[in-house]
Amino acid sequence: MDLKALRRQSSPSKPAGLPRTLRAARVAFTKSGFTTMKLLKILAASLVALPVLVTLMLILRNPPADRIAGLAEARALERVAHNGTSLGFGSADVSSQPTDTLQDKLLDGLLAPGFDEESCLSRYQSSLYRKNPLHKPSSYLLSRLRSYEDLHKRCGPYTKSYNRTLEQLKSGHNASSTECKYLVWISFSGLGNRILTLASAFLYAILTNRVLLVDPGKDMADLFCEPFPEKSWLLPTDFSLKDQFNTFDQKSHYSYGNMLKNNILNSSTETLPSHLYLYLAHDYDDQDKLFFCDQDQALLRRVPWLVMKTDNYFVPSLFLIPSFEQELSKLFPQKEAVFHHLGRYLFHPSNHVWGLITRYYQAYLANADERIGIQIRVFDTGSGPSQYVMDQILACTLKEKVLPEVDRSRPIVSPLGKRNLKAVLITSLSSGYFENVRNMYWEHPTVTGEVVGVYQPSHEEFQQTQKHLHNRKAWAEMYLLSLTDVLVTSAWSTFGYVAQGLGGLKPWLLYKPENQTAPDPACRQLMSMEPCFHAPPFYDCKAKTGIDTGTLVPHVRHCEDMSWGLKLVDGHNEL
Repeated sequence: MDLKALRRQSSPSKPAGLPRTLRAARVAFTKSGFTTMKLLKILAASLVALPVLVTLMLILRNPPADRIAGLAEARALERVAHNGTSLGFGSADVSSQPTDTLQDKLLDGLLAPGFDEESCLSRYQSSLYRKNPLHKPSSYLLSRLRSYEDLHKRCGPYTKSYNRTLEQLKSGHNASSTECKYLVWISFSGLGNRILTLASAFLYAILTNRVLLVDPGKDMADLFCEPFPEKSWLLPTDFSLKDQFNTFDQKSHYSYGNMLKNNILNSSTETLPSHLYLYLAHDYDDQDKLFFCDQDQALLRRVPWLVMKTDNYFVPSLFLIPSFEQELSKLFPQKEAVFHHLGRYLFHPSNHVWGLITRYYQAYLANADERIGIQIRVFDTGSGPSQYVMDQILACTLKEKVLPEVDRSRPIVSPLGKRNLKAVLITSLSSGYFENVRNMYWEHPTVTGEVVGVYQPSHEEFQQTQKHLHNRKAWAEMYLLSLTDVLVTSAWSTFGYVAQGLGGLKPWLLYKPENQTAPDPACRQLMSMEPCFHAPPFYDCKAKTGIDTGTLVPHVRHCEDMSWGLKLVDGHNEL
């Protein structure tokens, strides 16, 4: 609208009456000391100011397009954070994303771009549900991961190198100079153990330049996405040794420890078999434990196929092998972040499991000011809940101010200021502990005025390792616990170890009760988020004598929940 039009609109509706009005005004104003000139100046000033006022009104009524776009984008991002919807980081458009956002989606470079997003929604969406991690992967770790991915492409299933090495395996001929060597991981034990042992096996594969191949068992493909580009990590179903996996034990003919025991192998043996079994389960013997000695590693490097069976997170003892020491220091300057980085790199929930996770998170956890996870694992037989366990949980969470106290004397507590919402996620095979905590906060107000919601996704009553839906729920619950702000876990539980490691959390650890009595103190905060190696060797490979391996270096210490176990800590952390 131009200035003339504005002037026309601002003029009186009856222009013919204007002179008479002005004459009357002139007489009045002249009597009051005003002149015609002064009146014209006022009118002129009003006409100049009017377009400015109209423009301001239009701006306020219709904000600029860039501001609208900015608000719309903010609202869209907020919806993504709560709903877990895709930001379009599929293989086609990763390169077009802003650098900072791309770094978040790729977990500071841990993940490689270029995967098909729809095949594994969790891979590029997981960052939307987590706070920015305090522990950043080293540039050297990122470089080694990219190098491993290249190796896996060259040597993975059904490549020329794989087929050639497989023929050597079938013939029993060992060509130690083969381009590709392999580590086969056998699916064994419960889900928490499998996750921890697979991370251990992957680190060993990186250290020894081997290709990791995963026995899918009954449900690995159902639970996890493929972590490596282009070539699968799953062992082909026609692998020639696969039918021996269920019977493999310490006494198997090609068991490394058994061959040492029977003097079939030693460090000077020139002709080695094409494959060896590594038995590293909790009941392994002294010969099996020689795996952790440098001279034995020198022999194992010459064997094309190693097949590993373990239920232990054995990473801490890899840090005590001299030939690995320098490489591990470059890979992990922060020693307590080993599983945190490897776990987030390897373990992406399948779309089935991701659906369980995101739907539950959005329904019960997304709007909370603080999310608290309590993982309860009771090793005593009998159905729960047990009163001594309930007493221990409350003693820990209330004393350490993880949960707020309740006021049992008043029906309502008027809060000062905003009511904070705490969402408490409880995982347990029993529903009794959840019901007790939920009822406490339903029947009584908190002394702080905070509102506490208590939730439990499932209660399966007993562990059902071989059931698909049970393991889907178990994996979903581990992951949900890892998304909390504060975590309480149970001693000896690999379920809790996985959650704390993925989340980068140092949880409050509930000590294992003895004689059905709540321990005092009830809990303590862990010195690091690393899992515990439950069955480490206590052996000095050079002196060939027993030794306390928890006192050799500052970054390998005894575990808080298992005095004979080993765990990684940063050097400054103390028990």
